[in-house]
Amino acid sequence: MEERNAIHRDQLLTVGDLEKFKTELLAELRILISEQKGQPVREWLRSAEVRKMLGVSAGTLQNLRVNGTLSYSKVGSIVFYKYDEIVNLLEKNMAPR
Repeated sequence: MEERNAIHRDQLLTVGDLEKFKTELLAELRILISEQKGQPVREWLRSAEVRKMLGVSAGTLQNLRVNGTLSYSKVGSIVFYKYDEIVNLLEKNMAPR
């Protein structure tokens, strides 16, 4: 049996739907942030963490390294990225209001 609130690919969304989604998303983010308060932010992140943070594939992350968008440090076969640089990249590419 299909879930009542399931969203389908061809379904149209209203502004109200988007507002509800935004409200729910912000509430979830606030919970996550409050749970992490007091925990220090790690200075260096591994590739998997950065991919999750940016929502990109391994190939896209590699392209960001190759084209110089993101600098990195490699220790053995493990690639690390500075947390602050990831945040700066996101802020630099933020769309205007």
